[in-house]
Amino acid sequence: MTHTPTRASLFAATVLSVSLALPGWAQDDAPEAETDTAPAMEATAETVIATVNGEDITLGHVVAAKSLLPQQYQQLPNNVLLPGLIDQLIQQTVLSQAVDEVSESVQVQLDNQRRQLVAAEKIDDVISAEIDDAAIQAAYEEQYADAEPKTEWNASHILVETEEQAAELVEEARAEDADFAALAKEYSTGPSGPNGGELGWFSAGMMVEPFEMAVQDMEPGDIEGPIQTQFGWHVVKLNDTREAGPPALEEVRGDIVSQLQSTAVEAAVAELMEDATIERTDVEGLDPEVLSDMSIFE
Repeated sequence: MTHTPTRASLFAATVLSVSLALPGWAQDDAPEAETDTAPAMEATAETVIATVNGEDITLGHVVAAKSLLPQQYQQLPNNVLLPGLIDQLIQQTVLSQAVDEVSESVQVQLDNQRRQLVAAEKIDDVISAEIDDAAIQAAYEEQYADAEPKTEWNASHILVETEEQAAELVEEARAEDADFAALAKEYSTGPSGPNGGELGWFSAGMMVEPFEMAVQDMEPGDIEGPIQTQFGWHVVKLNDTREAGPPALEEVRGDIVSQLQSTAVEAAVAELMEDATIERTDVEGLDPEVLSDMSIFE
């Protein structure tokens, strides 16, 4: 029998629902803690939790099973998950033992999953290697040494639905005794309205183009509008500008470490690929639609 991915997903969901029930049930009806404390068990990956027809299920199996649960189940308390996961693994074991011969489609999926997990372990080995401060500093200097200061703007705006209302607010905001923040709080429909329309500091590329182009031509204190974007009509006040230099090392350390780790992984893969003996079959004549044809396993 051919096991399609849909059937496999349905099976997993069914087992989970039987073993763990619904999240609401699990939270409402979880058994209260026993008053008598049970003796502490040894907790290692090899600790046997159950044996089914001579086949052991270990604590390692249970912990690994939790890591593969859907997010809504992972959020459940561990005292609820533990018996549910044990039940799940026991059910899976008796079902798998009832299969006389694993189908080809399941076997190739097992092959792929093993390949993926082992490859991920190798990647973890590469990225877990310590990256020293000298390498981080060198990467920072290479990336930012020639970085030129960039202009940043600090602006406030009032967002309304019609051009007519925006035009009226431009005139009102330009009045000598006008309070732009108060007008924004009263009239703006945007999320910044309650904050007086303040948008904070931003640089090129962070705002939609019509808004950004208008701000770049303004001087601090200027009020311009109406400016149309996909969000509506804007009245804009430029509060200030500044020239910002490159970020401090500590601000981008995490990004640099990630970049160095990615580079290390790429280098490791390239080295392994170069040392490997790889023979590719010419697949030019292969119909790509075969990827959707599970009947090849029949």
